[in-house]
Amino acid sequence: MALKLIQRLPLLGQAGIQRYSPVGPMSIIRLLRSRNMDKLFCVACLCTSAGRCIQKQGCQKVQLDFGKMSLSTVVRDPSFFTTGSVGLHRDSVPRFRLTQLHRPTDTKEQAFQQHLRSCSSSRQVLKVLRTLEIMSDTMAAAALHRVADLEQDGHALKDPTVLEQDTIRALCFQLEQDSERLTDAGLVSALLACTRLFLDPWSTLMVRLVSESQERLDRGQMAVGQLCSLGQAMLAMEGPGCVMLEQVMEQIQKQEPAQWSLADVTAVYSLLQGGVGEDGKYQDLLNAMHTHAVSITSRMDPVAVSRLLSALVTLNQTQAMPLVINLCKQAVRHVPHFTDEELTLVLGALMHFGHSDHYFVEAMERYVPTMAFTSHPETVTKVMQFFGRRNILSPPVFDIVAESFVYRADDYSTSQVARQIMPFGKLGYLPPNASEVFRKVENILRTRFSHFQPRMLLNLLHSCILVERFPVNYVSKVFSSYFLQQLQEQGTGMDRIILAQLTQLYMTVKLECPFYEGPRLLPKYRVKSFLMPGRSLETPVDTHLYNSVKNGLVDLLGARSYFGSKVLTPYCYTLDVEIKLDEEGYMLPACHNDDTYKRIALCIDGQKRFTTNTRQLLGKEAIKQRHLRLLGYEVVQIPYYEFEKLRNKSSVVEYLHQKIFPHSYRLSW
Repeated sequence: MALKLIQRLPLLGQAGIQRYSPVGPMSIIRLLRSRNMDKLFCVACLCTSAGRCIQKQGCQKVQLDFGKMSLSTVVRDPSFFTTGSVGLHRDSVPRFRLTQLHRPTDTKEQAFQQHLRSCSSSRQVLKVLRTLEIMSDTMAAAALHRVADLEQDGHALKDPTVLEQDTIRALCFQLEQDSERLTDAGLVSALLACTRLFLDPWSTLMVRLVSESQERLDRGQMAVGQLCSLGQAMLAMEGPGCVMLEQVMEQIQKQEPAQWSLADVTAVYSLLQGGVGEDGKYQDLLNAMHTHAVSITSRMDPVAVSRLLSALVTLNQTQAMPLVINLCKQAVRHVPHFTDEELTLVLGALMHFGHSDHYFVEAMERYVPTMAFTSHPETVTKVMQFFGRRNILSPPVFDIVAESFVYRADDYSTSQVARQIMPFGKLGYLPPNASEVFRKVENILRTRFSHFQPRMLLNLLHSCILVERFPVNYVSKVFSSYFLQQLQEQGTGMDRIILAQLTQLYMTVKLECPFYEGPRLLPKYRVKSFLMPGRSLETPVDTHLYNSVKNGLVDLLGARSYFGSKVLTPYCYTLDVEIKLDEEGYMLPACHNDDTYKRIALCIDGQKRFTTNTRQLLGKEAIKQRHLRLLGYEVVQIPYYEFEKLRNKSSVVEYLHQKIFPHSYRLSW
């Protein structure tokens, strides 16, 4: 793009657009037509409160159309402005002079940046600009960035007319006029700001900034941060295939990451995240960056922590776990200081990499009660997703979110409603105000049922049954042919987990809601087993724990033939161990199906069947044991935390006897 721009500069010159400022006594004034007004303005007139044009030759108006956004820019004699930083008429629209002379002190620049951050609208930014007496090029670029922060809405501006403001026009004019005299930092920052404001790439301002950036890039003297800003701008203009962007990356790769500052590291990660590092490109550079980043995480602020974690997710750097762990530790310090957006990124990254530690959980438990009623709904939703995904049951978090849900759920999207309720079902937890929570869920289902995406609705209803909340009024709609067709058409269609959820939902209403008289789930939509590879409605038995229990059962029962292992029932559940008894209480061989009077199902529950921080069964394990009891099985639970206390064979046998046959004497074989 940049090379094409430079090649077309002679053509622009023929159209009256000059690459360099004119050197004659006569000034050439260039204006763009306003999208909303047919009237053309002379910027020289706009920049003064005088009653007439200040140009000696009078107003000179030239009509040009550069397509996208319209900005009034003016090229005048270099002598029109005296040297200095920025000058403003006290009673007029600003006239900016941007040079490297008499730059504001660092203290003043920092104060200006802080003032910009406090602005909540673009009009406030413009008001700040009008009050200034001096300004550097980096301050001017920062002002444009702040306008972009406040006005960006996806791939457009909320209020495009902000670009028609006199202050913005005058500022852009001076950036264009002084492009050769801008510092490297000011130049690339201004170019990046213009891309964020969606200015026309073929406008005079953009052409000059890009061509000047190319010249500076060719000299090979730009700092890492400046290269990244330029790379971001070219990425926005042309995408990852840009030739100029490749040149930027070549220069970055020549640098030594171990010597980079924290700002440089963050900037390069963000550039690679933007699309430059896709498909595994620059992995050697990334590896070197990971090593350096680990050593400086203790100096990272909330912005840096969230940006790095977000970049690692986008770039799928699963091998960078040491860095992820260090960033998580640093995040503990910043939990109360993260913005909603930053916290959302951090939680998303920790879920992606499957990492958390108890210090971070404790920090969240202290923070969530302070933000559940005020933070953005998506942030609260992400909090619940994090605890649900990591199987962390935190009553302080779940209870306060449940309270906020009752008051705020009407303003949530249907996706946010479902994703906040799903962790309650997954972890099998009911908050103190459960009746109010599920009453609110039912109200939302009644008023916004058609707004739910089919899969999200199924996830919500399935989560309800895990905690014994039965949305019978809406299950009949789920089993309708219309809804099932919608499920088939969405995403990847009817995968096994969806069929398993439908089957368990149907089994629940048949077992626990005998008054249900709605449509049946057709056999073709049912599965035969809830235990399946990957995501499953049952947790596979822990092999080591199972073997220990099996050996104890052989000693207790006298032979291996008296119990079955991993038995698939007609009801889709898989039993870890099944023991059969006849009517008199005598054991039957596992292969014997006749005269079976009683079936005992042993649930050998390893750590993965419980929440990670408590001894509470996951929702899917609780519903399994509940259903087995309703189906006539005597369920005996063998939890890992009890079995691990047993030190020898005799204690194991005694324990199993008390669990399985608590009311009978044990025989010695």
